Amino acid sequence: MTRLNVKPTRMELNQLKDRLQTAVRGHKLLKDKRDELMRRFIEAVRENDRLRKKVETALVGHMQDFVMAKALESDLMVEEIFAVPMREVSLQIEPENIMSVRVPKMHARIDKPYGDDDGDFSYSYVASNSQMDQTIEDMSSLLPDLLHLAEIEKSCQLMADEIEKTRRRVNGLEYATIPDLKETIYYIEMKLEEAERASLVRMMKVK
Repeated sequence: MTRLNVKPTRMELNQLKDRLQTAVRGHKLLKDKRDELMRRFIEAVRENDRLRKKVETALVGHMQDFVMAKALESDLMVEEIFAVPMREVSLQIEPENIMSVRVPKMHARIDKPYGDDDGDFSYSYVASNSQMDQTIEDMSSLLPDLLHLAEIEKSCQLMADEIEKTRRRVNGLEYATIPDLKETIYYIEMKLEEAERASLVRMMKVK
């Protein structure tokens, strides 16, 4: 504990008591915020782990199926098939406030650039095989999960940073600011009591 360099007066004592009251209230609020952030962070980490395993397993399976389907076609044919994008994807990101942490919420809109009558694929079914078509459709269905996974991972990163900042503030108040204020208040009160006793002794001597 470090005593603050202030004059031992009643005005300073009242100001320090107000600062101490504010620091104690702020410490409680920050501690509650840290605990709630930790609870939400743990929930997000669990959801992130579950969703990542799901997406990675699906991607590995789909890529294996695609490699098998690609082996049935020539490389030139595959390049021609994917020369033109099948769909246009527009991404909209909106901020969401979680305990003063602005986390992203992603919304994707998938448009068909060739009109509604062109189907899901921009190439002829004759140019590919059914296994490739099914694999591409399965991989396209993973887009919502991929977006949700990106949301959760970024939210976890932002919440972890905020938890660390809040933890430092809580520790600063708990182990530095509040003890220093209490020590200084105690010192000023002792000084004022000592001055009152000295004044009382002088008055008694005068009488």
